Amino acid sequence: MYHLRLPAIPLAAAALLGAATASAQNYPVTPTQRAVAQQTAQQGVPLSELAPNAPDEYTVKRGDTLWAISRLYLRKPWRWPELWGMNLREIANPHLIYPGQVLYLDKSGGRARLGLRRGAGGSGDTVKLSPRTRYESDPNSLALPMLDPSRIDAFLTEPLVVDEGTLAAAPRIVAGDGERVLLSRGDRAYVRGPADAPVTEPAGPLPQYRVFRNATPLADPGTGEILGYEAQYVGRVRLVRGESRTPDTDSAPGLVVPATVDVIAAREEIRAGDRLLPEPPQQLISYAPRAPKVEVANGRIISIYGSGVQYAGQNQVVTINKGLADGIESGNVLAILKNGQTIVDRTGGDKETLKLPDERIGLLMVFRPFERVSYALVLEITSPPRAGDRLANP
Repeated sequence: MYHLRLPAIPLAAAALLGAATASAQNYPVTPTQRAVAQQTAQQGVPLSELAPNAPDEYTVKRGDTLWAISRLYLRKPWRWPELWGMNLREIANPHLIYPGQVLYLDKSGGRARLGLRRGAGGSGDTVKLSPRTRYESDPNSLALPMLDPSRIDAFLTEPLVVDEGTLAAAPRIVAGDGERVLLSRGDRAYVRGPADAPVTEPAGPLPQYRVFRNATPLADPGTGEILGYEAQYVGRVRLVRGESRTPDTDSAPGLVVPATVDVIAAREEIRAGDRLLPEPPQQLISYAPRAPKVEVANGRIISIYGSGVQYAGQNQVVTINKGLADGIESGNVLAILKNGQTIVDRTGGDKETLKLPDERIGLLMVFRPFERVSYALVLEITSPPRAGDRLANP
C-alpha cells in the first residue's frame, strides 16, 4: 500500500447528523488512521498513484468537500487516510481543513507529497495562508465535510427501514382536530398507542415523534428475499398530552382518550392511520471513505430513491442489499458494475448465447446502514446505474 504525504494539513473526516460542523473538531483519530498518517509522513506516494490531472497548486474554497479534494489528487479517493499524512508533532487533530489554505504538490525524488504553500523565498517554516481568522470566528464554517451535506441530510432522519412488525405495532393517528382529514403544520391530532403500550407523558420534556406511512418491501434483486420495509416519512409531531381514560360509570366502563399531538413539520399532508416512531437522538457520524473490511459478494442496487425513477444520477441516493449484518459500515465505498447483457452470437455460423462482461460504471458510498440494507450516495458515474446493477469492492 502506498500513501500520500500531507505535512501540517488538518483534513476533516466528519459530517454531522443535526449538529454544527464545528463539532467535528473533537472527532477522534482512530489508531489505524494515525498509523497510516505516520507512515505517509515518511514516504509520500509514487507519481503513478496520483490522479492524471492532479494540480500543482489548489486553493481550498468554501463549498469544497474532502471527497472532491481527494479526487483531485488520488486515483482512488476513498483512500482517505493516505491523503493526510502529516507532521504529527504539529497537528493534534487532522479532521479539519480550512478555506483559504493553498495546497501544493511536490513531485521531487519520484515521490509525491502534498503540502502547504510556503513563503516566496521557499525557505523557513512559515506557512502562507489566506486570512484564516474570519473562518475560525464562525463555528459553522470551520470544517469541510467529506460530502455535500445537502445531498444526504434528509435521508439521515426521513426514510426508515424497519422489520415487518415495527410500524404495525407503533402508535397511530386516529383523528384530526375539528374533523380535519388532512393535517399540516400547526394542526392538532389525536394518537392511540397499542393496548399494552399507551402513549404516556414521560418525566421531563415532552417528546417528538416522526410520522411514517406505507411500509414498502425491499426485495433482494438476486434472490427475491424481503430484506426490510421502507417507511415513507411524512412529518413530525410533538406530544402535548398522553392517553387517559374517562371515569367508569354504573352503566359502562370508561372510554380511552387518545393522546394529543401537534404537527410541527409536514413533508406532505398527514392523515389518520399514519404511524409514529420516536425521534432518534442526534449523533456524530464519520464519513471517512474507505473500502469495506469484508469482501462484498452478490451486492446489488435494490432501488433508486424517488417515485418512478429507473436510473440513478450522480449525487442521487440508492438502496443496496448489504447492511450491518454483512459487515457494511458508514463510509464504505463500493464500485458499481453494469450488468453485461445476454446476447445471441450469430457471427460464427451457429447461434450461441453469450453473457457480456460486467463493466464498472461508477462509485457509491454508504452513509446510512441498516441491518440488511443500506442507503448510499452515488459519488461518480460514467453511465447511469439502475436497480439490479452489481456492487463490488472498489
